[in-house]
Amino acid sequence: MTTTPQFRNRITAVSAVALLGVLGTAAAVAASPALRGEYTAADGAIADDREVSVFDDAEPAIAKLDEDLRDALRAAAAEAAADGLPFHVTSGWRSPAYQDRLLSEAITAHGSRQEAARWVATAESSAHVSGDAVDIGPYDAADWLIRHGDEHGLCQIYANEPWHFELRPLATSEGCPQPYADPTEDPRTQP
Repeated sequence: MTTTPQFRNRITAVSAVALLGVLGTAAAVAASPALRGEYTAADGAIADDREVSVFDDAEPAIAKLDEDLRDALRAAAAEAAADGLPFHVTSGWRSPAYQDRLLSEAITAHGSRQEAARWVATAESSAHVSGDAVDIGPYDAADWLIRHGDEHGLCQIYANEPWHFELRPLATSEGCPQPYADPTEDPRTQP
């Protein structure tokens, strides 16, 4: 087949536009964490190397927590600080997409949805997505909160997650309820 110079120029122009589109898309993906499948602070993600204070309202993971939970957590953190123990939020509020990704990663890591459910709830049932749960570190701070959290209505909810706390207002007068062994025993996480 013989092509005319005009036809070849048209093919070259179309190819150049297509290549620019591909390069532009690649650049956008490289520049955007969300397009690379990463989650940002806007999704509630907190990098492992960051120490986020319970008082940091600039962080969506903190700002989007239930107000009563946040207030109780701050009161407990202030009391623990007087004992020389800083509280860091390792996870707070999460977007549904971020929660779904954590569940997918847990399924891969644990080999099945059933085993992953012992560690990560669905976006529809996660107390993190609703802003009703917070994970606290370091270990000494979580341990302090296990021992003293009921004074602020903060309770460890799952025995296998000593870092996970939720607000239980009756705990201030009745103590914390017995933790579930893991999320699979929690009626809120059942389909």
